[in-house]
Parts: sequence; C-alpha cells; structure tokens
Amino acid sequence: MREKSSKNKKISLSMVAEAAGVSKMTASRVLRGEGGYSAETKEKVMLKVDQLGYLPNRLATVFAGDQSSTFVGVSIPDLGNEVFAQVLEGIDRKLGSFGHQSVLGLTQHTLQEEENWIRTVLSWQPAGLILTGRTHSAGAIDMLRNAGIPIVEIWDFNSSPLDMSVGLNHFDSGFDMGRYLVGLGYRSIGYVGTSHDTANAATTRLAGFCKAVEGGGGEVTKQLCLHDTATFYPGFYGTEQLLASNTDIDCIFYQNDSMAFGGLQYCTGRGLKIPDDIGIAGWGDLPIASVLPKRLTSMRVPHLRIGQAAAEMMIARISDEPVANCRDIGFSLIPGSTVRNLHTG
Repeated sequence: MREKSSKNKKISLSMVAEAAGVSKMTASRVLRGEGGYSAETKEKVMLKVDQLGYLPNRLATVFAGDQSSTFVGVSIPDLGNEVFAQVLEGIDRKLGSFGHQSVLGLTQHTLQEEENWIRTVLSWQPAGLILTGRTHSAGAIDMLRNAGIPIVEIWDFNSSPLDMSVGLNHFDSGFDMGRYLVGLGYRSIGYVGTSHDTANAATTRLAGFCKAVEGGGGEVTKQLCLHDTATFYPGFYGTEQLLASNTDIDCIFYQNDSMAFGGLQYCTGRGLKIPDDIGIAGWGDLPIASVLPKRLTSMRVPHLRIGQAAAEMMIARISDEPVANCRDIGFSLIPGSTVRNLHTG
C-alpha cells in the first residue's frame, strides 16, 4: 500500500530519501543507476519509490546533462485524417520498442504552426525529430540545421532531405491513377479534396493526376478543394457540390478513401449506379475500403510501414549505426470495382 498522506500530493525525491533514511544525493544516484551504494541501500530506496509512487522527472534529468534524451518529437498535420494516425502508430510502436517516447505536435497544415512547434520541442532537447512533409519555413530550416540532432522527413519522399527522408512519390501516385482512369475511357473527371495554406502531398498528387488525365485525352473538368479535413462528411457534401455544378462528370477521384466513401454514399443515395452511372476512385487503401459492398478503386500505401521505417532510421542514427538517408516506400494501384473495367468500358 502506498504511504501518501494526502490526496494528489506530489511526491518529491527528498521525501523518498527521507523515507528510505538516505541523503537526497544517494537516492538520486540509485535512480540514475550510477553505483557507489550498497545493495541494501538500493533496495530501501526502490521500495520507497514504489510505496510512495514517486515519478522521476526525466526531462529535468536530461536538462541537467545526466543522461541522453529518450524523447523524439513527431509532427503530423492532424489526427482527423486516418492516414496520419496510422503513420503515427508505426512510429510510436517502433520507438517504444527501443525505449524512446514520441512527443506529438499537430501543425494544422501550416508552416508557421510547424515552426512554432519546432522551436518549443527543441527547447526540450529531444533525441531527434520526425517531421511530416518536405516544405518548411525559413525559420524552421535554420533551427533544424543548427539543432545537431537526427531529423527524418516523412510522407512526401525527398531525394535531397535536410537529413533523412522516407515516404512515397505523391506526384507519381496521382499520375498512375489518372493514367489508369483515362485508360478505362473516362474523359470528364472531377476531383474532391481539401485545400491548405501551404503546398502538401495531396496538392502534388493532384498535379500528377491532372497531367496524366490531360495527357491521355481527358479533362479534369472540376476541382473542388474544401477548407475542411479529408474525412467522410466533406467527401459527401463535396460530391453534392461537384455534381450540382457539373452533371457531365463520369468519374470522381478523391483525396483519400474516407472522402471517397462519403462520395460513394452520396451517389448511391441519389440512385446513381456505381460504376455504370459514375466511377469512384479513392487513395490510400484505408481499412474502410475492406467493408464496402464494392471493392473501392484506390492506391495502396503502406502507412504503418512509413512510420516504422522512419523510427528505424531515427534509432539507427541515434545509435551511430549506418543507415541510408533516403527510402522510397512505394505504392500500388488497387483496380477495385467502383470504376468500369476494360471489358465494360
């Protein structure tokens, strides 16, 4: 049973030392594993740590220079997008298996928010940083270059990173989807996604898609970029707006599968047959695609693996082990049944 004498009382190292009958310095040496004390003393101190519920201030220990930081800062745009939640899961699991902890920052797709977060997290002396995207403010780049710690840029593959990069070529993934759809005979294609203040992977992906469609004799007739998160409901109402403004669209490409699912629900609710009346294509091959009545046409991206690879690169660099500074994780097209095939097109 713990010996707390009052509710929510903070237990200090001095209280642990007093209860164990040793000096504060001795108790500190025991917790840091430095040696210079007997096994009996260690047993007394650790017993009181357990009884009192003492939690060492690891951050203060790092600031004091007594041990290396185990914190790794990880920035992602938002948690509303399932894609980034999966990437974060891969990072956190792998870091945790090596005794490191993620310190999460949400940048809200803006360079200024990212710069503010970088400034804050660097003051905590992290072991390294994992940043989403390849575009950063000038102020952020200056801080990163002077930080002297490992940095991994994830998601949008960069062959010339600040330090290390792991991700995929979003332009190529959009291009492959566009080429596939025009190859099936689609000519008037719409797009539903989200917009942000800064360039991001979805913007790059759309550029590749448009180039392939136009090069194949088709046209991206309408692009609808909403100021919202890339989830189910924006996909639903975005499809409504898109089709209300242009009824000639024969296929819609969505920023991700969650938005495509919303679009699919809107179309079927209006009595449109998929893919006879209109084709639907998503991106990301999210788990939601596996429970749809029809297999969603999408682009498979190993989100969890991106996170794991980023953490592996970080751990290798922290441990002074050799590691490649760039890794293209790749993607693959999932044909699905929400677009017509070559035999019915």
